[in-house]
Amino acid sequence: MHAGMKLDRIDINILVHLQKDARMTNIALAEAVGLSPSPCLQRVKRLEAAGYISGYEAQVDISKLVNTVTVFTEITLSDHKRSDFVKFESCIRNIDEVLECHLISGGYDYLVRFVTGSIQYYQELMESLLDKNIGIEKYFSYIVIKSPVMRNALPLRSLLKPPSSTL
Repeated sequence: MHAGMKLDRIDINILVHLQKDARMTNIALAEAVGLSPSPCLQRVKRLEAAGYISGYEAQVDISKLVNTVTVFTEITLSDHKRSDFVKFESCIRNIDEVLECHLISGGYDYLVRFVTGSIQYYQELMESLLDKNIGIEKYFSYIVIKSPVMRNALPLRSLLKPPSSTL
């Protein structure tokens, strides 16, 4: 199996179930996807080797540990040479409070998701970024009040089905 292999419905089903519960036993997974345990384990190992499964991680409920503030930040760079993007990205990649950073099209350059212990700490973090002279021209902050929908699992079944001819 290689990264370009074609997945069948059982492979996709395995991925769907492991996204929901990566700790499920191979026996439970095999039963859920309609295989016996040995072929199921072989498929999981092949999916891992091919890079379709890139890792397993625990989902921590941070609210049980500490209060946090999530801030989405629009960042615009002052210049737009390749080296400006590289400089910004290499710096932002090393900040633990950055959970996501996306280069986007539209009215600004990056959308960044920060999680910090307070708004004050977030502001101090942004001021330190400005002091580093990594090309930030301006930024706008959006503090999250509530997150009614948060998912980690991708909608594999709908993403992998062939496009329909009707909407």
